[in-house]
Amino acid sequence: MTKATLIKSATIVNENKIFKGDVLIENEIIRTISSEITAPEGVEIIDAKGSYLIPGFIDDQVHFREPGLTHKANIATESRAAIAGGITTFIEMPNTIPQATTQELLEDKFKIAAQDSYANYSFMFGGTNDNLEELLKTDPKKVAGIKLFLGSSTGDMLVDNEEILEKIFASTKMIISVHCEDEATIKKNTAIYKEKYGDDIPMKYHPFIRSVEACYLSSSKAIELAKKTGARLHVFHLSTEKETHLFRNDIPLEEKQITSEVCIHHLWFSDKDYDKKGTLIKWNPAVKTEDDRQGLWKALLDDRIDVLATDHAPHTIEEKNNIYTKAPSGGPMVQHAIVALLEKVKEGVIPIEKAVEKMSHNPAKLFQIERRGFIKEGYFADLVLIDPNQSQTVSKDNILYKCGWSPFEGTTFSSTITHTFVNGNLIYNNGIFNNDIKGKRITFNR
Repeated sequence: MTKATLIKSATIVNENKIFKGDVLIENEIIRTISSEITAPEGVEIIDAKGSYLIPGFIDDQVHFREPGLTHKANIATESRAAIAGGITTFIEMPNTIPQATTQELLEDKFKIAAQDSYANYSFMFGGTNDNLEELLKTDPKKVAGIKLFLGSSTGDMLVDNEEILEKIFASTKMIISVHCEDEATIKKNTAIYKEKYGDDIPMKYHPFIRSVEACYLSSSKAIELAKKTGARLHVFHLSTEKETHLFRNDIPLEEKQITSEVCIHHLWFSDKDYDKKGTLIKWNPAVKTEDDRQGLWKALLDDRIDVLATDHAPHTIEEKNNIYTKAPSGGPMVQHAIVALLEKVKEGVIPIEKAVEKMSHNPAKLFQIERRGFIKEGYFADLVLIDPNQSQTVSKDNILYKCGWSPFEGTTFSSTITHTFVNGNLIYNNGIFNNDIKGKRITFNR
């Protein structure tokens, strides 16, 4: 039996165009896109007049904390928050407990997601100093990629053996995504500030400890190694203006061997916010200066930076409310990433077409995700409706994260996500969830 939904009179944003139109969904798939579609008998009609219709955000970097850290978050709670935030697909990182550093442990996470995830999902396999043989078993059609931590990491996931690192780069043809911060530089800087302040280092020194130099040294080394070995490298969460000059914009994304990502928090906050927000905006890599923030925007707009992500990494408020050396880095972001970005659209910082390109189109291209990331006939109907004139204020009453807090608390956004479709199913409708339907494991055209 065919299940059909007709989205009427939407302002569609897709492939650098904005146009008014209708979209007919049949079962999981976008069947027809047209300026006007006559509703078939029995079809559910959604009046989208005055609303933007965009392809769902594909978030290529989240930490949903399951297994092993579920006091902070789990796949069910965080994917639910992601759906409310218009994120229809996520790629989750391997630094859980246990870490996803064997094929068996990786598949255990896929099994959890198959039962519990409201969004579509994939996971990254975690590389270490001693699991190359296991890493090479990773199926490129079924797994998003390889994740390497080249800076401080959970447990033993820091890859600091240069000989092993080169072997990984030379051996796999999968996308290698890297966290780039130089560990020796960070340890040296930490010692300097601990000698002066003890463990209670003022938060404003976080970007001096996890410095521009620590980021640039690590990312430039990774890029040099990728060029030497021919590896397909993706550098996560750029935080410095200096790093942006390591990347090119003179060829199409599909031809790039080395790509980069920026996260919403590095575009929104600067070191001026530490006095007010404290450890709530403690991330690795650190939020840095206003000049760095502006440099990241410039690189995003001129295509040296290819994708936007959240690096959603929740901790409990009790964990965050600690002195500097004991407060963990990371924060929850998936529920408010799109509406935060739309504030910058409203301010004229970024065109909405470019925002959609970086959130949806480019992650699909970069990871070669099959039939997602675009509003195209024959593609999966992962779609988001946004009312640009319905404001909302972030408060504890409307935060959906298991951790119960957000760095955006008290912020009023001028737009609201009203509907989220995943595989043609209306999973989120004006605050109401369909809890009976789950997302799918995404596949890759490799």
